[in-house]
Amino acid sequence: MADHIRTALITGGSKGIGYGVAEVLIKQGIKVAITSRSSVAAELAAAKLNEIKPGYALGVAADVRDLASQQRAVAMIAQQWERLDYVIANAGVGHFAPIQELTPEQWQETIDINLTGVFNTAKATIDELKKTEGYFITIASLAGTNFFEKGAAYNASKFGLVGFSQAIMLDLRSDGIKVSTIMPGSVATEFANHQPSEKDAWKIQPEDIGHIVYDLLKMHPRTLPSKVEVRPTKPGGR
Repeated sequence: MADHIRTALITGGSKGIGYGVAEVLIKQGIKVAITSRSSVAAELAAAKLNEIKPGYALGVAADVRDLASQQRAVAMIAQQWERLDYVIANAGVGHFAPIQELTPEQWQETIDINLTGVFNTAKATIDELKKTEGYFITIASLAGTNFFEKGAAYNASKFGLVGFSQAIMLDLRSDGIKVSTIMPGSVATEFANHQPSEKDAWKIQPEDIGHIVYDLLKMHPRTLPSKVEVRPTKPGGR
């Protein structure tokens, strides 16, 4: 591997938490490939990130629901940068409704993106991560241990993601790959059609998650924080 600059793949990296993580990593000298189902969104976000450090961001159109799509994205990164050190499986969706109103389509999309999408991302990246003894980080949620009304689909996907992450952590340790899951509470993003405003200043900010990711990457190789829960300091902005 001629280029020793570390590289990362962030799924769903064109906005929200994924974009915030990308900003932090690039500022720390790590090249970042961000994916989005929209090639336009991926390229626009990468162009903005490249204003921080030219040539450090790559926008890739990929759909986590499609294993072949994830494999093509990884092949493109390997061809471009010759290595993959870190993967942040961030892509997610939220449909919130009581079971009486939750549609089969909403259920399926939530599970396909939030849970099966992480499976696909892991399957597509493990071989490259073995080469670098890299790090696989999933962005779960406190909803992965705390159920709530109208959260049937989202809770199911995040409970599953936390379990999946902890299980593959045990599977991949023997290959030198570290696995952690980050479980945020309220984050100020566009998630679930919410538009962030000044009223969201009390919430965790996307860059805060980026700093947590970077702290994990800096951890001594012998130490593995396998699950990180993070909450706003003051609930509800009080």
